[in-house]
Amino acid sequence: METSLTPEKLLSLIFEYTAKITHERNLDRLLQLMADMGRDMIVADRCALWVLDKNSDEVWTRVAHGVRHLRMPSDAGLVGHSIQTGESILIDDAYLDSRFNQEIDQSTGYRTKAMLVIPLRNNDGDVIGAYQAINKCTPTETFSHKDLEYLTLAASYAGKSLEAALLNIEMEETQKEIIFTMGEMAEGRSKETGNHVKRVAEYSKLLACKYGLSEEEAELLRIASPMHDIGKIAIPDAILTKNGKLTDEEFEVMKTHADIGYHLLKNSNMRILKAAAIIAQQHHEKWDGSGYPNGLRGEEIHLYARITAIADVFDALGSEPVYKKAWDLPRILDLFHKERGRHFDPDLVDLFFESLEDILRIREGYTDC
Repeated sequence: METSLTPEKLLSLIFEYTAKITHERNLDRLLQLMADMGRDMIVADRCALWVLDKNSDEVWTRVAHGVRHLRMPSDAGLVGHSIQTGESILIDDAYLDSRFNQEIDQSTGYRTKAMLVIPLRNNDGDVIGAYQAINKCTPTETFSHKDLEYLTLAASYAGKSLEAALLNIEMEETQKEIIFTMGEMAEGRSKETGNHVKRVAEYSKLLACKYGLSEEEAELLRIASPMHDIGKIAIPDAILTKNGKLTDEEFEVMKTHADIGYHLLKNSNMRILKAAAIIAQQHHEKWDGSGYPNGLRGEEIHLYARITAIADVFDALGSEPVYKKAWDLPRILDLFHKERGRHFDPDLVDLFFESLEDILRIREGYTDC
């Protein structure tokens, strides 16, 4: 029996598959990659992507682990129920559910027991198919609500990627969404406010444009910057959400998130994730060399990280997660004046103040409920 994945292994697996999916244009191979990703994420025995054919009112799969090409009515079985209702399904024994269609098992000799079914949605929110996982390969032999959460994440990416493949359009937007989602997962563990990564992304792009970077490069930074704290996924909750100041020992553990994030991302061939790796490792470096993890100073620190540092600190100080009170704006601005040339690149601080009206407009547009 296998065991469930650790958060670090899960992230590595997702990055590995999304990099492959991004560059795959053959529909059958794309569906295979998506099926493999879902199976490996939740340690299932089999996984399949079912595609809705509205013209024939059927669902089909050309790639399903252990079975041939299949086609059936769009309302048949548990897959059909999920597609028709838009609801996810988690059951421990399919044979105890009257909606389960036993015909496929009867024709293949396979015994379906535990099952997860997640509807696939396109960019408009319309159901275009379903993600199906069968039989958990861990000692429990049943899927958990955490498995449901992980497969829902995969389904979110798969649905949009599948639509793009079917329409033969660029899949770059789905890359961005999964990157934002992973950034939000990391921030969520540290109880940061919901729109923190979105505001950091927009502040970073604004400052990049003001600095003189091209629109393309500024957009690259906007997409990559939400991953700056991805390494926090490996930091223990007792440290990550502690009320009050960390001890010296706890702070040393916290500091490791910079290198952890770098090592999670550095081997990707995707330009976005290469940029994100640099940002993850260097966004706590300081202009005067007193930062971590490597004590870089001045322009030794990559421009992307110097920009993200300003965006991150400004937003973190002005936000109010569960463990601290937000600072008021005058106090934040006073800190940036004092840290100009110490913590932060002085030229970027000047651009920050020049752009303050636009930055505050962004903050207003992404307020937390």
